[in-house]
Amino acid sequence: MQILTGKLFKEMVLCGANTLHNNHPEIDALNVFPVPDGDTGTNMSMTFNAGAAEIKDMDSDNIYDIAKKLSKGLLMGARGNSGVILSQIFRGFAMGLEGHESVDAVAFANAWKSGAEVAYKAVMRPVEGTILTVIREASEKIVEYTQPGMEIEDVFSYFVKEAENSLERTPELLPVLKEVGVVDSGGAGLLLVLTGFMAALTGDRVDFVDIKSEGQANAGTELESGEEGYGYCTEFIVRLEPSLIDKFSENQLKKELERIPGNSIVVVQDEDIVKVHVHTLKPGEALNLAQRFGEFVKLKIENMQEQANNLQNAAANQGSIVGVDDSKPQKREAKETAIISVCAGQGVEDAFLELHCDYVVSGGQTMNPSTEDMVAAVKEVNAKNVIILPNNSNIVMTAQQTATILEGEVNVIVIPTKTIPQGLSACVMYNPEVSLEDNIAEMEDAVANVKTGQVTFAIKDTNIDGVEIKANDYMALVEKDIVACKPNKLDALKVCLEKLVDEDSELITLLVGEDVVDEEDEEIEEILKKNPYNDIWFALDKRFVHTSSTRNDVKLIYETNEKTGKPQIIKEFPATAQAHGFNDLVDNYAGYATLYRLEGSLNGVAIKSW
Repeated sequence: MQILTGKLFKEMVLCGANTLHNNHPEIDALNVFPVPDGDTGTNMSMTFNAGAAEIKDMDSDNIYDIAKKLSKGLLMGARGNSGVILSQIFRGFAMGLEGHESVDAVAFANAWKSGAEVAYKAVMRPVEGTILTVIREASEKIVEYTQPGMEIEDVFSYFVKEAENSLERTPELLPVLKEVGVVDSGGAGLLLVLTGFMAALTGDRVDFVDIKSEGQANAGTELESGEEGYGYCTEFIVRLEPSLIDKFSENQLKKELERIPGNSIVVVQDEDIVKVHVHTLKPGEALNLAQRFGEFVKLKIENMQEQANNLQNAAANQGSIVGVDDSKPQKREAKETAIISVCAGQGVEDAFLELHCDYVVSGGQTMNPSTEDMVAAVKEVNAKNVIILPNNSNIVMTAQQTATILEGEVNVIVIPTKTIPQGLSACVMYNPEVSLEDNIAEMEDAVANVKTGQVTFAIKDTNIDGVEIKANDYMALVEKDIVACKPNKLDALKVCLEKLVDEDSELITLLVGEDVVDEEDEEIEEILKKNPYNDIWFALDKRFVHTSSTRNDVKLIYETNEKTGKPQIIKEFPATAQAHGFNDLVDNYAGYATLYRLEGSLNGVAIKSW
């Protein structure tokens, strides 16, 4: 056929969704970067199913209408970085079809190139050897190949083959893939979608198979590099002075903005109008650079707002919201600023809710909340300003998209926390008595000073960065690096501590999961006492273990009141300290220890920690 109709395209989408769903555990298994604990296939499948559900009952034969509806469903249903990027591909694809009720091969090919371009623009730091590479290389090839009058089947078959070839080259572009011996999981997921499209084009039917992923694990480290957005999202429109229109250069302004430094830079000129978007710690300098050329027509500076893409819930019972009785919806009292955090485990949820957090969206490594979940949470807290703590790199883009969706309605600021400790530290530093700007600065500083170590189990045999990993052994991770893999979890903990602690460390807080028994808890305390972590406070359970102190001025400044079970100031501590509240003590004496309280349960296990 030489013309692709909307109804056939709808069938292609449905077949693509089923093909991806039926094979998503295989995509999960490919996801070994940075740890062998994947959920890329699950995220992509849930994303695409959300889009397919939007168009399933459409009776239109207009391909643009269907593609636009698909794009909206993907945007609102996107989960994880891979899902967000997938949604952007089809957003660009839909943009390329605008004005077409049906398309020939040339228009079809150009739409895919538009999809690649939009996806690249949505990512701050595109990484080659990923899904982005696959869509870019395949779309470039199909545009070169396609000629007027060609058959759609011929063109798309060529497109799928080039996508397959590009996927096979991803290990050459991303060393970790080559080391482990796999191709990129996101690119493989995209290829499954395209394979389903091809099946529909050739008249084949792909039925939905009820299948559950076996590759999910309760890991504690992010799998995919997330979008990072630091500083201020600065956007403005400049009307160029007539005498300077010919002298203005988009590329030159981009280079100058990079040197501020800035990133996520977009500079677009339309005759005498220039629109600029940049993320920078110095928005004033960005404005000064642009003001040389004319006057500002529109200007907006917001802390931590990035362009991404997002979401609506693609599957039931995912991303439930904690902190409100769902059976009795209630309108919260309006407030100036609220904090929303994302985490899983009752103990961690309780900890956030006690530390200035107003709302908790349940989610984490293997259960990424959707944009719909996040938007609902923002609206529920009923605040003028809302700070979101994603606490997982795979959720940062979702949070940022929430900010984009609610722009002009609520001032949403995303602090891109990648771990639970980062989120807790940010909450500790929040002070409702100071300005929003000061709070953001303090919270970002706190996040920057936190290092995270984790112990989790491996789900498959592999080798990453020279570390031999065996299934069901315990991996010790410091930040994103796997530093060891041990059969015993406590041995893994020892290595983790050795790599984590340095001369600048002051306090280490240990949170234990549901599989840690009392005997192991006691052994952990002995490990801390015996090892030479000089001048380090360890917060474990309700005890402070202070190891090998050489400083006489370090004192425990509170004790537990036996009647109330709450902290009280130790009398012999300086009278000036006794006059302050607990939050003030955190600020004033953070040089000695980070003083915050955790109590509740972690993954269903009761804990009380200081």
